Amino acid sequence: MKVLIIGGVAAGTKIAAKLKREDRSVEVTILTKGNDISYAGCGLPYYVGDVIHDKESLVVNTPEKFEKLTGARVVTNTEAIKVDRMAKKVETRNEADGERASYEYDKLVIAVGASPIQPQCDGLKLKNVFYMRTPEDAVSLREAVDSGEIRKAVVVGGGFIGLEVAENLNAKGVKVSVIDFAQTILPGFLDPEFAGYVESKMADEGVMCFTGVALEGILGTDKVEKVQTSRRAMKADACILAMGIRPNTAFLQDSGIEMFKGTILTNQYLQTSDPDIYAAGDCAMVTNRITGAPQWSPMGSTANIAGRIAAMNLSGKEISYPGVLGTGVAKLPGINIGRTGLNEQAAKDAGYDVETVVTVVDDKAHYYPGAGSFIMKMIADKTSHRLLGLQVLGSGAVDKVVDIAVTAISMKACLEDLQCMDFAYAPPFSTAIHPFEHTVNIMLNKLSGNLESAAPAAYAAGAYEDYTVVDAGITPAIKGAPYIDLTAVDGPLEGFGKEDKLLLVCTKGKRAYMVQNRMKYFGYTDTKVLEGGLTFNTGVNEEE
Repeated sequence: MKVLIIGGVAAGTKIAAKLKREDRSVEVTILTKGNDISYAGCGLPYYVGDVIHDKESLVVNTPEKFEKLTGARVVTNTEAIKVDRMAKKVETRNEADGERASYEYDKLVIAVGASPIQPQCDGLKLKNVFYMRTPEDAVSLREAVDSGEIRKAVVVGGGFIGLEVAENLNAKGVKVSVIDFAQTILPGFLDPEFAGYVESKMADEGVMCFTGVALEGILGTDKVEKVQTSRRAMKADACILAMGIRPNTAFLQDSGIEMFKGTILTNQYLQTSDPDIYAAGDCAMVTNRITGAPQWSPMGSTANIAGRIAAMNLSGKEISYPGVLGTGVAKLPGINIGRTGLNEQAAKDAGYDVETVVTVVDDKAHYYPGAGSFIMKMIADKTSHRLLGLQVLGSGAVDKVVDIAVTAISMKACLEDLQCMDFAYAPPFSTAIHPFEHTVNIMLNKLSGNLESAAPAAYAAGAYEDYTVVDAGITPAIKGAPYIDLTAVDGPLEGFGKEDKLLLVCTKGKRAYMVQNRMKYFGYTDTKVLEGGLTFNTGVNEEE
């Protein structure tokens, strides 16, 4: 059997290597447009920041090395320009001399990936305009930074790559600003209140994010001097364009393969509308594991997992790919972020009766050196108590919390399944009740009515303006607010009516909950705890 693979980065090389292990007799050929294959696209920002020192580290395999390791043939500098499904041939053009050729196949795999979106504006050809998609892009940017000619940079795009480039430029001493046309950074990944918190933390580290701002042009004589935005012109020595990516599928327009907005639609076996053609990686659509709806997941993890399953199906097996959860983590200036599952709006759009809770919990024993906090937003279904999503921020290992949630959501666990799990504990690693489990318990308290709380997003939108803010911290910390000492709550409280609307606020939310618990016992009927406390709701002191 002849298997032809178009594309040689993550998905293409994974499929080739796994397929040759599954069935050594299969004749596997990879066609790739460039000279490199199997490079670490997710590692590019860290080469810019000199976290990864050697550019050779970015290339996992050379074509020659890959052929020897796997037995698959690699043809470089060869661009696919047409797929003839009836003849089972792919027409190609050599990038060096333009020579045309054709390759036959029994089974075809399309793993052509995606390319950076190029804006329609002036100045794209100026010196020090960069993209961030290939090792050459990262090498060029780092060389320019190391030469000392870049002191100010504007990153266009507030997604993962843009923010990670911003973090690494900032670490190299470059003054960085980020602009994005969306109303928040990481749109669709973090809920707006969490994205806003991340923007604030990045600003504390010297990286300013300007959202709701469009790129209108790049200005300069020979090199970048300013970046013109819809708000103003920003002085800059460099402009890094990270405005997202577009699948490299233009050559398939007349192929008859079913697509959606340029992405190739696949079934659970990674087959396209033509059963002899498979697709994987950034050019292909997969499904959402919770809703079953089509979802684009241009992630290295998705490319490798889907590629592995496609290879097994090409070898004659029938293995279903269950889909993605939108999982991701990132290291940003001053904060780590992670998310999996549905965000709040997506859960509502999917028809769930949604409940959320925002918590601030210790990430390890509070007395252990280096202890910090996780800020979590948990999303669940009110009726079934099924866990639907989790977002987490913190200075520590947010990935371990995200991965617990990935497992739980994949197993369709409800909150009660998770509240007594035997997680690992030792002071350097966690708390006696794991921070994830702690958040589960708080969510269950909210669902049962034991905790009556105000969500940060609702509070910021003014939903609790008719409530009196009450300081319930260990010591008074809110300017002008009445104060309640938990240890003194042993009966009716002077100055507070039992039907008064009271918003209880402490540092993290825990002490306010304990105050609420006592006050309810003594007949106070309308108290709310501000979720996340002063730690997350940074505007409380300014507003009161």
